Amino acid sequence: MDVAVIGLGLIGGSLAQALATAGHRIIGFDADPATRGTARTAAAQAAPQARWQVAGRLRDAVAHAELVALAVPLPALSPVLTELAGYEGLVTDVTSVKGPVRDLVRQHLPAAAYVGGHPMAGKETSGFAAADPGLFTGCAWVLCLEPGETALPGWLAMARLVTALGARAVPATAAEHDRAVAAASHVPHLLAAALTTAVAGDPLAAALAAGSFRDGTRVAATRPELIAAMCGGNAAAVGPALDGVLKTLGELRAALDGPDPVAALRPLLAPASLARAAWPVVAGTVVEVPWHADALLELGRAGGWVTGVDDERRVLRAVRPETVGGRP
Repeated sequence: MDVAVIGLGLIGGSLAQALATAGHRIIGFDADPATRGTARTAAAQAAPQARWQVAGRLRDAVAHAELVALAVPLPALSPVLTELAGYEGLVTDVTSVKGPVRDLVRQHLPAAAYVGGHPMAGKETSGFAAADPGLFTGCAWVLCLEPGETALPGWLAMARLVTALGARAVPATAAEHDRAVAAASHVPHLLAAALTTAVAGDPLAAALAAGSFRDGTRVAATRPELIAAMCGGNAAAVGPALDGVLKTLGELRAALDGPDPVAALRPLLAPASLARAAWPVVAGTVVEVPWHADALLELGRAGGWVTGVDDERRVLRAVRPETVGGRP
């Protein structure tokens, strides 16, 4: 497949390299001349099976593309979509918030030609220098499926593409995605920032910080403008998710003031301990799902994922997590 990757930072650069290694014909583009130069050098030095190119203009990158993958931050998306006016192929993106992107796409492109995407993979470092073609192996890759809007052939094409990279394709609507990542990804960035700030002014605490601090604050090292764009772009979902965390923290804080803090804390902490011990979900029942939007969305809502597309039998190979007590 001929794929144009617009934006060659961590995710875009990793995607370009991964697709090229998988045998696709890739033309990348980045608005930053220095990034284009670095990427062009990397492309020239790539192994024979991973040859790809870097264009000097966005228009040149998408001229012959069957798929355009947008890997630019949310604030930069509108002008890029303006430049794509008239493009008639399939468009996807890797932005960490989906509702605002869907709304922007509707203003510039046919909605049926767009499949919103979000690979749940990344690092605290950014830029093309941090790109890794193996970044998506084993990751959950949300592919948005809006009933009555998303063209199923386009969704299936994206499912084939990402599962071939070793990712797990997770069907969801944009609204479902934004609610879920607010709790699972965006609020953790804010908590990491808060925890880091609390320790930053205490040299002794910083010297004693070990594994729990490291694991809880890793993403605080992400560039602030990226965290702001991610959380601010999904503010409608992040606000309520953060309220839920603050409520739990309030209950824990109140327990500390009781006559027996140890006894008061134990039942509050137990559900979290059990939930964390059961994460991540890596196994389940192998199932076949028909090529139908309702069946796919039901799979995603149950925490399941697609592992491959069987074109001959017109079914998708999928995994549905085992359930305990009626819940995945």
